[in-house]
Amino acid sequence: MPPRPRIHPAVRGFDRVAAAYERGRPDYPAAAVRHLGRVLRLGPSTTVVDLGSGTGKFTRALAPLGAARIAVEPTAGMREVFLRVLPEVPVLDGTAEAIPLPDAIADAVVCAQSFHWFRGRRALREFARILRPRGGVGLLWNTRDETVSWSAQISEIIREYRRKERPRGHGDRWKEAFSGPASTFGPLHARVFRHVQRASPRQFADRFLSVSVVAVQPEVVRQRIAREVREILRTDPLTRGRRVLTLPMETEVYWAYLR
Repeated sequence: MPPRPRIHPAVRGFDRVAAAYERGRPDYPAAAVRHLGRVLRLGPSTTVVDLGSGTGKFTRALAPLGAARIAVEPTAGMREVFLRVLPEVPVLDGTAEAIPLPDAIADAVVCAQSFHWFRGRRALREFARILRPRGGVGLLWNTRDETVSWSAQISEIIREYRRKERPRGHGDRWKEAFSGPASTFGPLHARVFRHVQRASPRQFADRFLSVSVVAVQPEVVRQRIAREVREILRTDPLTRGRRVLTLPMETEVYWAYLR
């Protein structure tokens, strides 16, 4: 196994916001999980590795597929929450570029809200190492509907900080790892599923404050952002006075197979 590489500085922010991440981040649509299970051929006799598992949001969603689950997460704060909410699944300290698992142990590797943080080509070589023949990789992202006024306003606040702390695979740059003859995986396939998050204003505030580029800011900056987010949720016509807020989303699902 190669030496553990450094993680992106913004990822370290998840250590301090793991509890807010667990409270505020959305789950994943069951239809998307079932689809990924079909295309990656996951079932009771298979093993899936969830890389960058966070607090186990997607690891939990995989349970109905019946596959054995192993999680890998580089930040201690996230692993602490994971162990509390999902004690039956092992969660290992590691990165996508240095996975602490033996060769050919898994039938699939999945990454939810995480692949854009990885060194793409190096990570894919590690995926290929731990995968069995005919193995595959599945990637997911929940994306918010930016036509919703309050979501757009909060995104604009966050965007200022994201420009300073862009992930390695910002935008669609992560797809470059799958291109060219040197890639260890075949072409990417894609499908989009409709999704929705229903939660309290406090949970939505937690969601936005758990964004990595906000989490790494000095405490005085984080408190200022928190006030701005809560003020939007208090005053926007779509959220004012409501106990439960609804935010439409889409879940993007990508998958590819070992060459």
